[in-house]
Amino acid sequence: MAPKDWTENLPDAARAYLEGRRLDEVECIIGDLPGIARGKAVPAGKFARQAYFHLPESIFFQTITGDWPDEAAEDGFVERDMILKPDIETATAAPWTADWTLQVIHDAYDRTGAPIPLAPRNVLKRVVDLYRKQGWEPVVAPEMEFYLVARNLDPAKSIEPMMGRSGRPAAARQAYSMTAVDEFGPVIDDIYDFAEAQGFEIDGITQEGGAGQLEINLRHGDPVKLADEVFFFKRLIREAALRHDCFATFMAKPIADEPGSAMHIHHSIVDIETGHNIFAGPQGGDTDAFFHFIGGLQKHLPSVIALLAPYVNSYRRYVRDFAAPINLEWGRDNRTTGIRIPISGPDSRRVENRLAGMDANPYLAIAASLAAGYLGLMEEIRPSAQFRGDAYDSDEGIPRDLGAALDILEESTAMRALLDDDFVRVYLAIKRSEHAEFLSVISPWEREHLLLNV
Repeated sequence: MAPKDWTENLPDAARAYLEGRRLDEVECIIGDLPGIARGKAVPAGKFARQAYFHLPESIFFQTITGDWPDEAAEDGFVERDMILKPDIETATAAPWTADWTLQVIHDAYDRTGAPIPLAPRNVLKRVVDLYRKQGWEPVVAPEMEFYLVARNLDPAKSIEPMMGRSGRPAAARQAYSMTAVDEFGPVIDDIYDFAEAQGFEIDGITQEGGAGQLEINLRHGDPVKLADEVFFFKRLIREAALRHDCFATFMAKPIADEPGSAMHIHHSIVDIETGHNIFAGPQGGDTDAFFHFIGGLQKHLPSVIALLAPYVNSYRRYVRDFAAPINLEWGRDNRTTGIRIPISGPDSRRVENRLAGMDANPYLAIAASLAAGYLGLMEEIRPSAQFRGDAYDSDEGIPRDLGAALDILEESTAMRALLDDDFVRVYLAIKRSEHAEFLSVISPWEREHLLLNV
């Protein structure tokens, strides 16, 4: 049972948010496979008296459309209960609510106390623990791209940019324009306010190349903590947009003729004993570990593209010469490569994976990317030669549709063992069900061009 004074152990931002106020409600949440917050809201007094609560394990068997593929539940669809325990360090405000509410992320366990392997947060913890057993602390910094679009209540209607303060639709091809950012000023103000109330530090907001497309950069840190922040950020950005009569979307490719939205992931690794970045040597040069990590990404990222690009729409983002790498080349300060080495000093030397989409579950995307790098370190994989020039001219190195990506994941024994074979089995079942449902839908393109012409 949680102690009655549990609020004394809250993070500083949550305590500041509640200062002088009475906490009304606690949202007990957990992220499912798509990254949707599931759980229940309870009165604050009840939360103080409970050490855990239950949800059925079947929340991890559900597709994005709300169906449950029969093969996902290997022992039959019995809907066993999980035990969900709060991680008080994740407690944060829900500043858009009408009363004083906190959100708390919970971890999932079975009745023996073992972590549920299907829970995305547990998948990431499993990968991080592998690094720590080697004496390493992985560090990540995600970048979040998304669109602010006009309200869309009709799935048959194309998505359109939102109206800016000027009364004109958001303009495309205005990357890094401060004038374009000003068009969304009221929404951005609320994003900053919500983030401050929740204790999140934004490293910057910029206009991207798409009409109504923005990017938020987060400070580097612990992978689980940063995945928690992306999970929370998606919700707060949606709430900020709704206050201003628009939608925020994290679809990989919401508008046909505009760039897609990525979640670039920067990685570095710190030696726990010395505190030094293992990607840089004593004289500041590149280490074997640096090259092995890149080699691991090159060899093993194809097997986890299904986690980095989890929907049929995800693969529409991978378009040659359209701000989304389609290769596994690596290069220094080269945004055409799938694996980029940003300009930095030795202490902050890092490797950027540019393949992940913003539609990916942040826990699973970060876990998949770190897993590929970890296998490179363990297998001492040497990368190809650094690519120089426009890497869009190179060979494509990734699967180009969801079906092919799922096949590669299924065949990867090394990655299945690392992420947990049961998790991969369930993930494959759910994604194949989603893929089959998509293929059963006849698109407007097919009706327009095939109805009378074939």
